[in-house]
Amino acid sequence: MKASNRSSFQSSQREMPLLQQWIQQLHLDFPLLVALFILALTGLIVLYSASGQDVIEVQKQSMRLGVGFVIMFFLAQLAPQTLQRWSLPLFILTIILLILVLIVGVQVKGAQRWLDLYLFRFQPSEIMKLIAPMALAWFLAETALPPRFFRLMASLVLLAIPVVLVAVEPDLGTSLLIASSGFFVLFLAGLRWRILAGASILLAIMAWPIWEYVLRDYQRTRVLTFLNPENDPLGAGYHIIQSKIAIGSGGLFGKGWLNGTQSQLDFLPERHTDFIFAVFSEEFGMLGGIMLLILYLFIILRGMFIAAEAKDTFSRLLAGSISLTFFVYIFVNIGMVSGLLPVVGVPLPLISYGGTSIVTLLAGFGILMSIHTHKKMLSP
Repeated sequence: MKASNRSSFQSSQREMPLLQQWIQQLHLDFPLLVALFILALTGLIVLYSASGQDVIEVQKQSMRLGVGFVIMFFLAQLAPQTLQRWSLPLFILTIILLILVLIVGVQVKGAQRWLDLYLFRFQPSEIMKLIAPMALAWFLAETALPPRFFRLMASLVLLAIPVVLVAVEPDLGTSLLIASSGFFVLFLAGLRWRILAGASILLAIMAWPIWEYVLRDYQRTRVLTFLNPENDPLGAGYHIIQSKIAIGSGGLFGKGWLNGTQSQLDFLPERHTDFIFAVFSEEFGMLGGIMLLILYLFIILRGMFIAAEAKDTFSRLLAGSISLTFFVYIFVNIGMVSGLLPVVGVPLPLISYGGTSIVTLLAGFGILMSIHTHKKMLSP
């Protein structure tokens, strides 16, 4: 670091509170860190209620959050240039893991998505949500933007490989999230509107063949249930009907923590995982839901601010993709729980009970912090 840059950085440090100085020296972004801690604590409180006051479930979630925050801290120490150099090897390694899932993966509820390493079980597809945008950002970082046709086609092929591998597991929700994370990289790279329009027309043309030959029976059932859940109120439509009842019965102020009837009386299935927002809304009401959305919005805007302030193309594309993919998590989960989108099995970030997804999300925020804090130290 040059002398002038060092003195400028040190003088700006002296103006900060001591705690904030210490956090910045650890390459952590103070506003983002506080928001994530509040969100994680909120998740533990809601999980205690959603799991039927199961302390063991809360302890497991706490351990996963602890692992996630440790990984976030570790990644925050790495300079973005280091992440850029490792993007391709990590992408290749994760592709190999996805192939191994299809060969020797553990099958649960008809889906083969996990690798069992004896000490722990994890989903490589969750890791790919972060690795795919890293690889695309690396691929586009050293070229003129917006990308030319052949580079764009190569980017789409690069993205299609993990999307197809995950869809085959089958895991449609995660494959769509991986596709969206890559799309955001391309969009932020300056994807032309006529290409977007052409892709939209092509997708509309392919809708029927995808419905007929690609989607499985249970996936088609989810879409039909979304359109008319009352058609099978005790079967496929049961989840969404009970979820909407829980959200609506919360009213303005909610029924109070641990007092939700739909969740506590076991009417609401999957209440501690995909449908945990229905539990939250029933107990804390519309005002609680708005406060949660404000917290999510702050995190997203903070991420986009970091992306806008990034000093190089790789960092800017990656930070923007991580932030917008986080938004997609929230939008899809709340949309499906409230009946606005089909059920695709996407967890509510840092609130739903989960393992690999929590660690991957916090790893992404570690990368955001790395991009922001290293930029501040190196900027003139």
